[in-house]
Amino acid sequence: MNHDAYDDSYISGILNSVRTIAIVGASANEVRPSFFVTKYLADKGYEVYPVNPGQAGKEIAGRMTYARLADIPVPIDMVDIFRASDAVPPIVDEALQLDPLPKVIWMQLTIRNDAAAAKAESRGLKVVMNRCPKIEYARLAGEIGWNGVNSRVISSRKPLMRSGFQSFGIRQK
Repeated sequence: MNHDAYDDSYISGILNSVRTIAIVGASANEVRPSFFVTKYLADKGYEVYPVNPGQAGKEIAGRMTYARLADIPVPIDMVDIFRASDAVPPIVDEALQLDPLPKVIWMQLTIRNDAAAAKAESRGLKVVMNRCPKIEYARLAGEIGWNGVNSRVISSRKPLMRSGFQSFGIRQK
């Protein structure tokens, strides 16, 4: 798969199909992007599980934090990685040991590891690199346009109201 560009249908398909998300590298510091993404995705209705060994047993953004993926008590649909690119392979290896397997490995902005991506894809997982699910959700839902940012979405359709904080939900294509 070409990981330099993703179709909106690929991203929206992922964000519409996952329910449980592990945030590896979640921070307890409220000004860190990983904290904000954890809170945002939880506010949108996803079940979010922060993973941070130093914070295990404590809460991050109101969610119990786990030391590793295997400690999370429910099946995980998506593993969102907030770690450096060279730290990705062992995280992907850990995700590939879960039963059932997650559906998606998502690497945050500036994070890319093609070898780890290929390994996950060879096991049937979808992979996204160098993207943020919070930004993609907001862009596809039209929320990012509320802040004057060009979302590349022009529509005369009335927004479909869904549950959640300021959420129209992700538009189906």
